[in-house]
Amino acid sequence: MSLAFPFLAAYVLDLLLGDPPQWPHPVRLLGRVIEYWEGVWYRPRVAAGVIFWLAVMGTTLIGVLGLLGAVMFLSWWAEAAILAYFLYTGLATRSLHYESRRVEEALARGNLAAARHRLARIVGRETGQLRPEEIRRAAIETVAENLADGVVAPMFFTLLLGLPGLFLYKAANTMDSMVGYKNYRYNKFGKCAARADDILNFLPARLTALLMVAAAAVTGADPWGSWRILRRDAGNAASPNAGWPEAAMAGALGVRLGGPSTYFGQVIPKPFIGEPHQPLAASHYRQAVRILYATSLIMAGLTFLGLYLTHAGAWGVLGILR
Repeated sequence: MSLAFPFLAAYVLDLLLGDPPQWPHPVRLLGRVIEYWEGVWYRPRVAAGVIFWLAVMGTTLIGVLGLLGAVMFLSWWAEAAILAYFLYTGLATRSLHYESRRVEEALARGNLAAARHRLARIVGRETGQLRPEEIRRAAIETVAENLADGVVAPMFFTLLLGLPGLFLYKAANTMDSMVGYKNYRYNKFGKCAARADDILNFLPARLTALLMVAAAAVTGADPWGSWRILRRDAGNAASPNAGWPEAAMAGALGVRLGGPSTYFGQVIPKPFIGEPHQPLAASHYRQAVRILYATSLIMAGLTFLGLYLTHAGAWGVLGILR
């Protein structure tokens, strides 16, 4: 069966439903798998982190292979429905909008405490002392960065390797978010997870930035500014990937992102991205959301067409070569 129409159904479900917290969710199950293997393999050594990473990825692959083996015995409609549901759980356009919007809504009410608390749910930096403009800057940065690893990258790996590609990527990305920190506990143990995530996001981050330039053109933002700042400032980030979508967003909005942030009680000096043509305002957040949806729709269209034209099945386009 072609994966194109299950993917299309999954994408529509994501736009309509987001991520209801009461629903069973495979990515949350991945979190428990990661916690289990961390408990088994944790040692403050790089080698232990490599074994941990392989254990999580192996467990994920076995689970996906079991699922694909089980659905082969079901009717076409049941197989399509199950594939659509699992693909849907790996997409995050609506939930990224929802979580960042809660921060903006708290700011609009003047409730800084609530805005800081809600921001802390979606960023790694400390938020307790952030001013309103710093809160909005962090929210927009999160929209840009997660547009790459929460929206475009999952579709990219779905196109290449189907359902296994999607969930192997989600496992690697979730591991990075849980153990990929440069602190005492994870500096060595989490190094493999952090580096693997960097490698997996190398192409998706750059693809995301290019799609954001196109999205700026169709949403009334500044595509030329997006392209100019992308070329100039994409390397202005500690991560080899995060600077690309952040630079494209900063240029499209005509604002400055980045700058020093506090992590684990320590101020980390980071270069700025973009130019401070105007102070950040609610209108910039709304424009960022339009770019989020436009980029997501463009990538979804490319993914659907790639799957449809190649008649790729559950293993994606590369699965045709098997």
